[in-house]
Amino acid sequence: MKIYTKTGDSGQTSLIGGTRVAKHHLRIESYGTVDELNSWIGLIRDQSIAGHHQDVLKQIQDRLFTIGASLASDPERSKMVIPDLYDTDVDLLEHEMDSMNENLPELKHFILPGGSNVVSYCHLARCVCRRAERITVHLAEESKVDEKVIKYLNRLSDYLFTLARKVGADAQIAENQWLPRV
Repeated sequence: MKIYTKTGDSGQTSLIGGTRVAKHHLRIESYGTVDELNSWIGLIRDQSIAGHHQDVLKQIQDRLFTIGASLASDPERSKMVIPDLYDTDVDLLEHEMDSMNENLPELKHFILPGGSNVVSYCHLARCVCRRAERITVHLAEESKVDEKVIKYLNRLSDYLFTLARKVGADAQIAENQWLPRV
C-alpha cells in the first residue's frame, strides 16, 4: 500500500464517512492541531522524566488519537465505529494534577515558560493544546463535537502546565516567576 493517494492534490481531503472538505476546514484544523499536540507530547515523553509521567503521557497520546478520530469523522455520514473518550479519561488528568500539586509550592505568580528543555516543551505543548481547544470550540459552534473532547483538551492544558512545574521541581529548576513592572 502506498502512503500517497494523490486525492488531496486539489486541496480537498476526505473525512471518515467519505465527505470531501477543503484542507483548511475547521474539522481538518482541529484534528491537525491535535496531531501536532500529540507530537509535542511524544517529545516530552522522550525526555529524562519520571517513568510514571512517561506512562501517563503515553495514555494521553492514545486519547489524542481517539480525539483525532472523533474530529476526523463526519458526524452526519460516518458509519464507522470510533473509539470513545470517557469521563474517566478526564478524571485521570485531574487525579494526576492533584497528585503533582501535593509536592509543588503554592502558585502565587504567573510563570514564564522556560528553565529547561523539558519544561519548555511542556509549555509549548500546553499552548498547542489551548489552540486545539479554541479551534474545536469553534468547530462545535458549527457542527457536532463530542463535549468530552472539549473538556479533555481543557483539562489537558492544565495538566501540561502542572507537569511543567513538576518536572522543573523534580530537576530542581527554579520557576521563572513573572513579576510585572509597576
